[in-house]
Amino acid sequence: MALTRRHLLSLATLSSLTPLASAPLFAASTAEEIYSQSISIDGCGGPGGRQSGSGKPLNALEISDVRESGVSAISMTIGSVGAMPPLEAFENIVMDVARWEGEISSNPDALATIRTTLDIVEAHQAQRCGLIYALQDGVSFEDDLSRLKALHHIGVRVIQPTYNRRNLLGDGCMEPADAGLSRTGSEAIVRMQEMGFLVDLSHCGRRTTADAIALASRPVAFTHTGAFALAEHPRHRTDAEMKAVADTGGVIGIYVMPYMAKGRQPTAADVIEHLEHVLKIVGEDHVSIGTDGSLSPTELTEEYKEEFRKHTRQRKELGIAAPYETEDGYLFANDLNTPRRLETLTEMLLARGHSEIRIEKILGGNLLRVFNEAW
Repeated sequence: MALTRRHLLSLATLSSLTPLASAPLFAASTAEEIYSQSISIDGCGGPGGRQSGSGKPLNALEISDVRESGVSAISMTIGSVGAMPPLEAFENIVMDVARWEGEISSNPDALATIRTTLDIVEAHQAQRCGLIYALQDGVSFEDDLSRLKALHHIGVRVIQPTYNRRNLLGDGCMEPADAGLSRTGSEAIVRMQEMGFLVDLSHCGRRTTADAIALASRPVAFTHTGAFALAEHPRHRTDAEMKAVADTGGVIGIYVMPYMAKGRQPTAADVIEHLEHVLKIVGEDHVSIGTDGSLSPTELTEEYKEEFRKHTRQRKELGIAAPYETEDGYLFANDLNTPRRLETLTEMLLARGHSEIRIEKILGGNLLRVFNEAW
């Protein structure tokens, strides 16, 4: 598959990829061409989604959705979030990695394991979807930072120190005390960056975020968030926070969640509005997309609605829910409810006058650079 001129430019800083410099150039002009030729990375998501429940093997239709999506790589959450014994959390991560490595082995023409940025480029060229293992909570190593080495060995590459609540590393965005990083949390941030993890601050509290940015020696990220200036919410990031992350060289990824629409089901227009706000604040080199959703379309059946209501109540009971989590604020946009949702956003951005180079950066070029610098 030919690589675009803009794609090659986005890889210019990746010294290990210099052999690609002789690849043929392609002058894209339509949204379909831009999307098919660009490396596209969903900064938070995952395969599947057509069937209820978790832990089930991907079915044939879900694998078909992976192929149809055209997504080069997905940063996929593994393990659990919330308070639990650290060893239990660690075991959940190991079991999840084993499950997804099995899926990759069973579907080698559709899925690929990602450990390096070169793996992402190769997955794109082979028209496969690479899986990047990510944690949304640091509870699995909060009492023993030596487990970070094991996590890296089994393929984890992105870690959030905290989810919505407090753990021994620091405070999440739903903690009213907003106490920031603990001493152990500060040590964890330093170790994670030294070992080659991308530090993701998407769910961290304000002070925890500021503390982590102050310690950063490599880029950090908000892989899946929204703009606080457009919708005030603990999960959203202020303009100042976004600028601080951009100053580390990092990215701000916009998601597809009800919070950006103040509790109602979001639309593609909401996503574009938040993307364009972040572009205005930090510039085109620091914006990405992290849908925070499943790759396959959501089927709005009665069974799904009941499961969603049950899941929402459970999150509230556990105290990990955020404001605007409602029983009918579904976690997808009707006009993006397709495996090729990133192509739809490409078309909308192009129609609004954004350049091909900018769109390719947003689709995946910026995340590819950040992964390379972090890993």
